Amino acid sequence: MISSVTNKQIKNVLKLQKSSKTRREQGLFVVEGLRMFREIPEERMEKIYVTQECYEKNRELFAPYQDSEQIELTMQHVFEKLSETKTPQGVLAVVKMEEWKFDCLVDEKKNPLFLILENLQDPGNLGTILRTGEGAGVDGIIMSRDTVDIYNPKVVRSTMGSLFRIPFVYVDDLYLAIKKLQEKGTKVYAAHLNGTNFYEKDYKKGTAFLIGNEGNGLTTEISRAADEMIKIPMKGQVESLNAAIAATLMSYEVLRQRQ
Repeated sequence: MISSVTNKQIKNVLKLQKSSKTRREQGLFVVEGLRMFREIPEERMEKIYVTQECYEKNRELFAPYQDSEQIELTMQHVFEKLSETKTPQGVLAVVKMEEWKFDCLVDEKKNPLFLILENLQDPGNLGTILRTGEGAGVDGIIMSRDTVDIYNPKVVRSTMGSLFRIPFVYVDDLYLAIKKLQEKGTKVYAAHLNGTNFYEKDYKKGTAFLIGNEGNGLTTEISRAADEMIKIPMKGQVESLNAAIAATLMSYEVLRQRQ
């Protein structure tokens, strides 16, 4: 049982939680809580840190890993040091990252629905976009390299498991990625204040929505790369919607039309 917060493994978990660079270098990230633990594919499990109390209460949950060296019993005060939640549930896992290739993602579906994110910075927004995107049938999330790290613990928590099921990819050149989508027959729409009514379009064929930074929106270059600019109609004095809410509304309108 790990009884010291200075344990080498514990120090490494803390680094994985705090540093995107460390996560990239090791190809690992951290998942906390029972609900999220249940979502982790077995083949991606690297290490499990669990308190004695949690282990005893959920033996069936940990049964697939009992014969391996993946489980580390951890004393309560050590686990509290690891936990990023106010009420720790007693289980935390280190999980292997999964990588998708842009070309494979683009070629996989006949009439895909993609969400393209430029410089999105709020972890909660990104997590919610993955979660609602899965619910609406989004085929993949494409992100600029400066978008918040999808393996940030706050993003991971807010995806509620969708992180393990919806494909995503970071690209170095978002403009080039848009052009490749268009070449494949996917129509790209930019969410923009100067756009036309979002609800007047037909989204039954390949569709991608561009969503920009929370404060500044899309850059001029990326906006111009789109086939059309669209705007969700709003009443009152509201100028724009939260990025995650906008992505949700657009994704579900596509689902409605295609059904």
